[in-house]
Amino acid sequence: MNPPSPSGRASAERPSDEVVVRATGLTKVFKDFWGRPKARAVDNVDFEIRRGEVFGLLGPNGSGKSTTIKLLLGLLYPTKGHITVFGQSPRDVATKARIGYLPEESYLYRFLNPAETLDFFGSLFQIDSAERRRRAEQLIEMVGLNQARSRTVGEFSKGMQRRIGIAQALINDPDLVILDEPTAGLDPLGCREVKDLILALAQRGKTVILSSHLLSDVEDVCDRAVIYYGGRIQAQGPLHQLLAKPDSVRITAPVLSRETTEKVLNLIRAEVGDTVRLENPTQNLESYFLGVVEAARRQAETSGATSGNRVAEYLRGAGDTGPQAGSHQAESVLERLSRPTESAAPIVSEIAAPAQPSTEAVLESLVRQETPAAPASNGSTASPSPAQPAKTAAPEPAKPVDLSKANDALSGLLGGGKGGKK
Repeated sequence: MNPPSPSGRASAERPSDEVVVRATGLTKVFKDFWGRPKARAVDNVDFEIRRGEVFGLLGPNGSGKSTTIKLLLGLLYPTKGHITVFGQSPRDVATKARIGYLPEESYLYRFLNPAETLDFFGSLFQIDSAERRRRAEQLIEMVGLNQARSRTVGEFSKGMQRRIGIAQALINDPDLVILDEPTAGLDPLGCREVKDLILALAQRGKTVILSSHLLSDVEDVCDRAVIYYGGRIQAQGPLHQLLAKPDSVRITAPVLSRETTEKVLNLIRAEVGDTVRLENPTQNLESYFLGVVEAARRQAETSGATSGNRVAEYLRGAGDTGPQAGSHQAESVLERLSRPTESAAPIVSEIAAPAQPSTEAVLESLVRQETPAAPASNGSTASPSPAQPAKTAAPEPAKPVDLSKANDALSGLLGGGKGGKK
C-alpha cells in the first residue's frame, strides 16, 4: 500500500489519470513599448494536473505563479508553448464556465450585501434564480457570514471579504477551482475550514490549484506541488517525495522507564554514534489554538464570523455515498480537528535529523541556488482593505410639526412676495 498523501487521503482516493490542465513549453515574455523583451515571466514550463488533485504553486514574489494562473485563465496569450484546460483552449467560453477563481485581492461591489453579491456572480453563469438563491444561502452559512448578511461588503473586514470571495468562486459548482492566497486575512479557524473545504472538493473529484505563501497550508492539503524561481520550475512532484529524507529515521515510543531509555539510547549510539536526540513531542500551535477556542465556544457566543459550519450541500453532491456523506460530514469541522488523538507518544528519538524537512526549508534551499532570475513581471500591490466603520447611535425619532405655525409662516412669505411685486 502506498503511504498516505500529506493531505491525509488514502491511496484509493488519489487523483485519477484524467488530465485537467496540461502545459507544454509554456513561455511568457513581456515586452516594452518598442517590442523589445522586458521580462521573461514564465520560461519553458511543463506540468500536468489531474482530476481530483490538489496542486500547489509555490515560489517567491515575482517568480511566475500569477502569470501562470493568468495564462491558465486565458487572460494572457503565451509567447511560446501550449496550455490546455479540459483539453480545450483556456479562452473557450464553455471551459471558463467550469472554472472557479479566487484572485489574490477580492474585487467585489462595495454596496451589495453577501446575498446580492452571490446572486450577481451566479447570474453571470446563467444559473436559474431559484437555484442561485438556494446556493447563496448554503454558501453564506458555509463561510460563516449568517450574522452579517444584512451588511454591505464595503463594511467587511479583510477576512470577511475573503470569506465571501471564496463563496463567489464556488457559486457555479466548478470542476476546476483556482485559489490564490485563499487564507490571507483569515483567522486560524477560517484557515482550517478552508483547508477542510479544499479536501472535500478533491474528494468529489474536483481539481484544486492552490497558490499560497503559507507553506504549512500547502503542506496540509496538496498532493503535488511545483516550486518556481526566475520563471522556471526548480522542483516538482508529490510532497511526500519532495520532503522525505532517507538518511534519517524517527522513532516514536510511549513513556519508558529511565533504565529502558538508557538501554535503547546506548544501543543506538553503539551503531550511529552521538547523533541521537531525545525530546518530548509537542503539538503544533494550530491544534492547540483550535482546542482552546472550541472550549471557549461551548461557553460563550461571538458576534464575529462563525466557524464549524458544514460544506454547502450542492458542493458535497446529492449522490455522494459512503462514510463521508453521513454523520462524518454533519460533524463540526472544529470538533473533529480539536479532538485529542487516541495515543500521544511522549518520547521521540531522532537519528541525525527529522525524517521530513519542512516545505520552507526545501523552498529556501532552492532559492539560494545561483539561478539567473528574470525581472519580476507579475508583482502586484495590495490595495488597502476598507476599514470597518464605527458603530453609530440610532437616530432619534422626528418631533411632530405644528401645522398652524407653518401655515402662518407660509402666508406671511406669500404676502410679502405680493407686496414686493406691487
